[in-house]
Amino acid sequence: MNNQINKDDICEITVIHADIVEKVKKLMPEEEKLYDLAELFKIFGDTTRIKILCVLLKSEMCVCDIAATLGMNQSAVSHQLRILKQSKLVKHRKEGKVAYYSLADDHVTKIFDQGFSHIEE
Repeated sequence: MNNQINKDDICEITVIHADIVEKVKKLMPEEEKLYDLAELFKIFGDTTRIKILCVLLKSEMCVCDIAATLGMNQSAVSHQLRILKQSKLVKHRKEGKVAYYSLADDHVTKIFDQGFSHIEE
């Protein structure tokens, strides 16, 4: 296998539509916002967190009930809930010593709805 670059494979023109390139560059979000978006998508890249979010789409629950629903240990669920909370995807309320978790807002539901629509096409 030849890994050398063939001279015919190199484009001599670096920009064809400079006006469009400049317009799109100006419309691009700041680098920091793109980084934050990539970090958010990383949170959705874990099956366990997706399962927890799916549970919370259906009902507010405490850690032990989430663990029982998913057949996981409470420690693992707590760890993932901490990550989801730090990412502002879930929130909790206390009732005595028990914390009840729910989705932080409607955006999480919309992200799921869009994701399911996409994979079902």
